[in-house]
Amino acid sequence: MSTAILTGPPAPGSSLDGDLRSLGFDVRAASGADEAGSLLAAVPAGERVALVDPRFVGHVHALRLALTDPRFPAAAAPGALTVQNGARPALARALTAAGASGADDLTGTLADALDADGVAVHRPQLGTLVATVPADAEARHEARAAVDAVDDEAVRLRSAVKAHDGFFTTFFISPYSRYIARWCARRGLTPNQVTTASLLTALIAAGCAATGERGGYIAAGVLLLVSFVLDCTDGQLARYALKYSTMGAWLDATFDRAKEYAFYAGLALGAARNGDDVWALALGAMVLMTCRHVVDFSFNEANHDATANTSPTAALSDRLDSLGWTVWARRMIILPIGERWAMIAVLTAVTTPRIVFWALIIGCAFGACYTTAGRVLRSLTRKARRTDRAAQALADLADSGPLAGIVARVLARTGPRVPGVVLAAVATGALLATVLARPFGDRQIVIIAVFYVVLSGAAVARPLKGALDWLVPPLFRAAEYTTVLVLAARSDSAQALPAAFGLVAAVAYHHYDTVYRIRGGTGAPPAWLVRVTGGHEGRTLLVTVLAAFLADRGDDFTLALTALAVAVALVVLVESIRFWVSSGAPAVHDEGETA
Repeated sequence: MSTAILTGPPAPGSSLDGDLRSLGFDVRAASGADEAGSLLAAVPAGERVALVDPRFVGHVHALRLALTDPRFPAAAAPGALTVQNGARPALARALTAAGASGADDLTGTLADALDADGVAVHRPQLGTLVATVPADAEARHEARAAVDAVDDEAVRLRSAVKAHDGFFTTFFISPYSRYIARWCARRGLTPNQVTTASLLTALIAAGCAATGERGGYIAAGVLLLVSFVLDCTDGQLARYALKYSTMGAWLDATFDRAKEYAFYAGLALGAARNGDDVWALALGAMVLMTCRHVVDFSFNEANHDATANTSPTAALSDRLDSLGWTVWARRMIILPIGERWAMIAVLTAVTTPRIVFWALIIGCAFGACYTTAGRVLRSLTRKARRTDRAAQALADLADSGPLAGIVARVLARTGPRVPGVVLAAVATGALLATVLARPFGDRQIVIIAVFYVVLSGAAVARPLKGALDWLVPPLFRAAEYTTVLVLAARSDSAQALPAAFGLVAAVAYHHYDTVYRIRGGTGAPPAWLVRVTGGHEGRTLLVTVLAAFLADRGDDFTLALTALAVAVALVVLVESIRFWVSSGAPAVHDEGETA
């Protein structure tokens, strides 16, 4: 139960008391700021507290948006203010000051005081919803008429849909999935339950694809679309009912990747039943998708603190978006998750796994080239400098281990001042060229891998504040993942590629986990985790050493990759679960990219 304190007696005929109780508040009345302070002190620790002006007139959903969203330490709308437990001391101080000043707009004064005290106050966009404190009877009458003129439930349904979804999701899923979300809310289902149902449906779809039969492929395509509908529904349910949670954010972020990669594995298993080995294509699709996402994440973090759009390329992009139809065209050609899953589902049902993977690789490669080229142009023409926070985020995303750390410390003061992106590009290019050119097990690959370790350490020796230094993490991901892919593909063992698929999936999970920790403002995973898992350069070197020394020993290379995959997965999963279920986990939510 939460507590709502009315800062005076309710107006005659007001439904405010009932509205607050319907939102789960225990309503109490105070005669002013001083008594409100006393009532605040009496509320048990840990409870949410709201202060509401008794003259408030507005929609229940306006109050719901302002007072019940769990993601923010404090939130406010005209006539209403709420704080979580951590902000209650600041509210108590603000009430003391407001009591002395005798402010008429108490909630507005308190919200401003919290902002000044360093508490970030969220002010939700209400759109057509009404939330006001009328000054007289005539204004009250007009406000109530405005409330009656707007369909509160229709607004709530519209706001349940993410604002920047892709074309397929917007026009083929959301028109009905929002009603599924409402149905779930009215039956007490939680977003986490819907997220779990989406995962289970996708896993069943992967199992159907693994049968290798046409009927299984058709069932897999249908179930994959059902899983995507549920994937949209969980977020819409969270927005409809304002049931956000840290656990839900983590599940939604990680299950999307788990579902997609499990389906890739199912397709590869199904193809193998028909004598077609497509594990290299499945792993290639996963590598491409993950590297593409790292480009998105790195660019966004590098520009996280940008205060203005100083790039002519970005200005051109804004002008194109203003044309209307170009918005949808540009969203579709990058193959976001809705279009991508629809394509996979349809092609799975009517073609073969090999065609599915080639279509996926070509489409994602085009989208990656399009977005990366645009971001490179923006970065080259952007005038603002990188902040320390952005540089640290890029260093965390680089996932440099102890070997690169030693090199970085040695070169931090005496090394050449070469941009980090140049060193990373040279290191990645040299490694991949050698891996592709030399036969499996060649010892020269190990020598170049050592060279890669040295250059990757030099790349992060200084803060990554260059115009293109956001490309450093994607280059490292491409080097590590592609090295594993090529070495496994050239191994004589038939099971090396499935083992490599598992290893890359485990490492990619670690990298996605890092992204969402940084987004939540808690920074990268603990340093011990990066040390234990070796960092990108340590794992890359280890895989090349294993290939060199186990090349002539049958399935030993496959066994080594499997053991490494299991070890990495166990370590990163245990630490990730420990973090995301802890009280210090951030309240990340799903309003970001659509990929």
